[in-house]
Amino acid sequence: MGACLAPLLLTLFSCAQLAPKKGEDVPPARPAMERETFRSDRYLVCVPGGATTAAELAEQYLGGPERAWMIEEANGGASFSANDAVVIPLRDENPGGLESDGYQTVPILCYHRFGKKKDGPLSVSEAAFARQMAFLADNGYHAIGLGELLDFLNYRRALPKKSVVITIDDGYRSAYDIAYPILRRHGFTAALFVYTDFIGTGAKAMTWQQLGEMKANGFEVGSHTVTHCDLSKKSAGEKDKAYRERVKQELLESKQVLDERLGQDTVALAFPYGNADPEILQLCQSLGYRLGVTVRPGANPFFADPLNLRREQIVADNGPAFQERLKHFEPASLE
Repeated sequence: MGACLAPLLLTLFSCAQLAPKKGEDVPPARPAMERETFRSDRYLVCVPGGATTAAELAEQYLGGPERAWMIEEANGGASFSANDAVVIPLRDENPGGLESDGYQTVPILCYHRFGKKKDGPLSVSEAAFARQMAFLADNGYHAIGLGELLDFLNYRRALPKKSVVITIDDGYRSAYDIAYPILRRHGFTAALFVYTDFIGTGAKAMTWQQLGEMKANGFEVGSHTVTHCDLSKKSAGEKDKAYRERVKQELLESKQVLDERLGQDTVALAFPYGNADPEILQLCQSLGYRLGVTVRPGANPFFADPLNLRREQIVADNGPAFQERLKHFEPASLE
C-alpha cells in the first residue's frame, strides 16, 4: 500500500511546488536535463534535452559559467539545440597553449586617460575606446584577469585562445567615468595600476571609494608606486644607498597602502615609464610582488618572466593600429 502511495504523493507534492500562488510570476521552465552518452577522466559527451548554452553547461559540469569558453572552443559554438552531441572537456588540456606550429601569446593592453575627445598623447577618446571594446566583444576575445594570466605563466591554467588583459595606469578619474561603464557593458574587467599619492587628490583623480566599487565588481588594483617616479633613475646628487632605500620605499609603501585601503594582498605592479632592471626585479620579488608589467611592446607566451611582461600602449584612436596589437599566436616550428 505504501509503495503504491509513494508515486501519488510525489506527484501531488511536485504539483504543489510548481503551482504558483495567485499574483505570483510563473517561473521560467527549466530546459530538459542533459543525457550523458560518454564520460572519461578527460571528456564528457552529453545530449541536451532542449536548447541550452555553453555557459549553462559550464555551470553544471565545470563549476561556473566563466569556463564556458572550454565548451565553446571544443564544439565551435556557444549555444546548442536538443539532441546535439556536446563535448565537455573536464580538465585543462593545454596549459601553455602549445601547438605543432607555434604557441599562444597573451597581449596586455595599456591605457592611461580617456576623454570625450582625444586631448593628449596618452589619451584615448570615449568613442574610440567604445569601438575597441566592441571589436574585442564582437570578435570572440576574452578579457582575463591578472590571476588567470599568472596561472598561465606558471603553466597551471589553459586560457581561451583569444585572451587579452586590459590595464589602465595612473588612477585618472576618466577610468571610472568613461572606461568603467563601457567595460561593464561588455562584461569585461580591467586591472587598474595606481600611484597612491595621486588617489583622492582632486577632480582629475579617482577616489578610494571609486576604486573600492570597481574592485567589488571584479576589477583588480595593482601598484604603480607611490609617486610615479622612474625607479631606474637616481635623483640629482643621490647616493647609491639613498637611491636603493627610496626605490624600496616606493615599492613597499604603495603595496602597504593598497593592502590596507582595499583589503587585499597586492601582488601586481606596473613600472612607471616601463623601466626596471634586474636588481629592481629582485627587490620586487622579495617584497611580495609576483607580476610586473612594462611598456615594451609585444605579447606574452607562458614562458615569459612574470615580473617583466610586455604591454601594448594604446594611444591611437584608429582601428587598424589597435587590431595589430592583439597578437594571440606566435608561429614557430616546435618539431
